[in-house]
Amino acid sequence: MNATTDPTDLARRIKHIGRELGFQQIGIAGIDLDLYERRLHAWLAAGRHGDMDYMACHGSKRSRPGELVTGTRSVITARMDYLPPETIDPWAVLGNPTLGYVSRYALGRDYHKLLRARLQRLADHIAEEIAPFDHRVFVDSAPVLEKPLAERSGLGWIGKHTNLLSRDAGSWFFLGEIYTDLPLPPDAPAEAHCGSCSACIDVCPTRAIVAPFELDARLCISYLTIELHGPIPQDLRPLIGNRIYGCDDCQLVCPWNRFARLSAEADFRARHGLDAPSLIEIFAWDEETFLRRTEGSAIRRIGWQRWLRNVACALGNAPTTPPVVQALATRAEHPSELLREQVRWSLARHDAG
Repeated sequence: MNATTDPTDLARRIKHIGRELGFQQIGIAGIDLDLYERRLHAWLAAGRHGDMDYMACHGSKRSRPGELVTGTRSVITARMDYLPPETIDPWAVLGNPTLGYVSRYALGRDYHKLLRARLQRLADHIAEEIAPFDHRVFVDSAPVLEKPLAERSGLGWIGKHTNLLSRDAGSWFFLGEIYTDLPLPPDAPAEAHCGSCSACIDVCPTRAIVAPFELDARLCISYLTIELHGPIPQDLRPLIGNRIYGCDDCQLVCPWNRFARLSAEADFRARHGLDAPSLIEIFAWDEETFLRRTEGSAIRRIGWQRWLRNVACALGNAPTTPPVVQALATRAEHPSELLREQVRWSLARHDAG
């Protein structure tokens, strides 16, 4: 950044370019996250991160951007809407126990590559404007407190469900960041507007939102179906219902999501009928089919065995019918003990063990 570049004008230009590249909003945050660091330490000390050991790694780099990337002076934050159009109504899927529910963010292609490439294009445009500068692009790829940074930059506020909320866009969006050595003027932090609403707390199937703004990941269905590598705790299995990858209940009931907009990104459109898949059909997938149907998807990260574990749990919660019992029985002798144990539980639910 040369001496003639006005930081305020540059920040305005960055936001304009960001919108042209397809981001719905760009913000600028400072790097003081002391309040959030204290909250993170308390959350970790309470063990609410479960088996996500990576949340406790890296020391203070997660909450101190200047330690993660030396020389960082500002963080450019970005949000991109992901709610896919032309999908089966989420409540209709959740209300049909023969179908599997996949979190809306995972219905299309994996967002990491798309957002990272788009953020890098934004960084390249900035370099063309002012000359090369030091920066690093992040999309869920490093110890970054993305929601606090987004809140600090005015993109929204962290709601009672601990997701980021925008008055203009709800919560159906992805976040990404550019750590930079540019001395950009920070935007005003967003103000909270949850008020007395407790819809997200009340709807949570497993009561994972243990208090306003406090989430115990060990109870969260997204954690149980995506992050947890071992068996799902038996007392939580009936509460999962037919959710086989993630959970959107707290977003579905949030009043602010009446302002959410459908995504215009073709890559976020639902693929392979995963917006309302038949549990019996997807439980029959072999590993090759799983890999083919989830190619380029965030779902692939959990692997075939955990995918089957999740579907077997949902089949255990489905109505007892001969096809359901027969489907579960086909995996009763599977090589994976993780899956065999889940199938035994599910068959016992149908008194067919």
